[in-house]
Amino acid sequence: MGSGPVSTGRVAWLDRIDRILRPVAEIPAALLVVAEVVVLFTGVMARYVFHTPLVWTDELASILFLWLAMLGSAIALQRSEHMRLTAVIGGMRAAGRARTEALASAAVAVFLLMVVPSAWDYASDQWFIETPALGLHDTYRAMAILVGGVLMLIAALTRLARLSWKDALSGIAAVVALAVLLHFVAPWLKGFGNWNLVLFFVLLLGAGVLLSVPIGFAFGLATFAYLGTLTRTPLTVVVSRMDEGMSSLILLAVPLFVFLGLLIEMTGMARAMVNFLSSLLGHVRGGLSYVLLGAMYLVSGISGSKAADMAAVAPVLFPDMKRRGFNEGELVSLLAASGAMSETIPPSLVLITIGSVTGVSIAALFTGGLVPALVLAAALAFIARWRGRNENMTGVVRPPWRTIGKAFAVSLPALVLPFVIRTAVIEGIATATEVSTIGIVYATVVGIVVYRQFPLRRLYPMLVETAALSGAILLIIGTATGMAWALTQSGFSRQLAAAMTSMPGGAAGFMAVSIVAFIVLGSVLEGIPAIVLFGPLLFPSAKLVGIHEVHYSMVVILSMGIGLFAPPFGVGYYAACAIGRVSPDAAMRRIWPYLLAVLAGLIVVAAVPWFSTGFL
Repeated sequence: MGSGPVSTGRVAWLDRIDRILRPVAEIPAALLVVAEVVVLFTGVMARYVFHTPLVWTDELASILFLWLAMLGSAIALQRSEHMRLTAVIGGMRAAGRARTEALASAAVAVFLLMVVPSAWDYASDQWFIETPALGLHDTYRAMAILVGGVLMLIAALTRLARLSWKDALSGIAAVVALAVLLHFVAPWLKGFGNWNLVLFFVLLLGAGVLLSVPIGFAFGLATFAYLGTLTRTPLTVVVSRMDEGMSSLILLAVPLFVFLGLLIEMTGMARAMVNFLSSLLGHVRGGLSYVLLGAMYLVSGISGSKAADMAAVAPVLFPDMKRRGFNEGELVSLLAASGAMSETIPPSLVLITIGSVTGVSIAALFTGGLVPALVLAAALAFIARWRGRNENMTGVVRPPWRTIGKAFAVSLPALVLPFVIRTAVIEGIATATEVSTIGIVYATVVGIVVYRQFPLRRLYPMLVETAALSGAILLIIGTATGMAWALTQSGFSRQLAAAMTSMPGGAAGFMAVSIVAFIVLGSVLEGIPAIVLFGPLLFPSAKLVGIHEVHYSMVVILSMGIGLFAPPFGVGYYAACAIGRVSPDAAMRRIWPYLLAVLAGLIVVAAVPWFSTGFL
């Protein structure tokens, strides 16, 4: 590995550290996921069924949530599952890749070395605050950032230690040299005013992302560098902003819906839905493409996680589609495009994030997201039908109605779940956070009683996977909240709002610029960090030029979906290739007609607000 051999003794020692540290984070995180489900579901039952609300449930859930987020972040770092851009590093030779990995690991370690002492100070300051219902010192909650930071720091240092000493030293030297350079040029930089934002939040941040520094850590490091170089702001402010960004109870829906998505796959509910759609449409030319689109629409309405959606649908459909002569690149292209299409289907994590950071009603977002996805699904179905005109239909017959009816009866408990979730939110039975627990309990009962698929051996890995994915997402939200605060304090938000609202063409011009901007942001940053950074800045501007906030939300989400699933940078595209077990090169040329169809549907949604607001 790298520029020289790594001793076997060192590797064995580091492996021993990993074996000790992993359960330290994983076991409590798995228990916390279960605890959150129990606490929130108890609150729903007490309020709606027994009419005796429990005042402490939300408070306890909020305390546990920060611990879940930070322990999940530590697990994600231990597993190398934090979101990062790998397109550039993937094209390097082995030696260059090793040095770049060392630089990224050193950058992560430096960020955590800055977080840990600030987190200690922040937790100490919170001792004077007590929670209203339970009367606990807030330090007990805030300590989660310190503990998670220490666990992540150990993981980052052990990763550096796994590299050859030359690569590790080169990475550390590069980060230190940059810090020294910024220190000496700070007086000169202060004369440039807000042009410094370009240096820190475009050039420095962009370099970090391109060099494969995990996105959340790149955000945090750029913010620390800006505040430490050009201001006298205490760095504990960054930690407090991270706490604010990660502690919103609305965001607790993220881990719970991730777990629900894994649960419906484990219990066979997703397979039952796909099998019913296949029996209904599989005999039509291009029918399996329609089934894939319909399955993604239905499954997205349950899981909220695009990776979980694709993983639930692809293994069921791809074998039959290949037997009918579908090119594997074509299959992955349609799968990726359907991922972009379904981004607005509730309970999408991006919808929940928008509601959290912009104040838009999540119930309104859940209602407004269904029709725009249908418009894009229709556009994709047209392209899929045209591309599948040479499909081999030999031996394909329509199943008898009895078979279709049986498949429908088997799938009915699964098909009901999206409607249960949506109805519970719209009717006020549960909040967007609490409703996920209703879905989890429903899926558990249906899996055990109806489908009789609930292998307990898979439960613990699913809980840990939930914590890891959620931690990776929430750390991005936390560090992006800190960055957004720094941008706001600099006056950039006012300048951006003024520039956007002065665009020629009024609302139409603002919408067109937003589409282009969020396609690019979705490709580079992914949806959630882009929303956290720019949502609070641009949504007030959209409202100022007369665009309905739900309509603007749909356009923004679909734009980011196109960027997320568009090669060569879109992470979602590579996730689709991995799930479909297809080389990214095989689909690179075939995906563009599908993405153009999604873009055409997006333009229609942007031009006709009724698709987003007609049922509000």
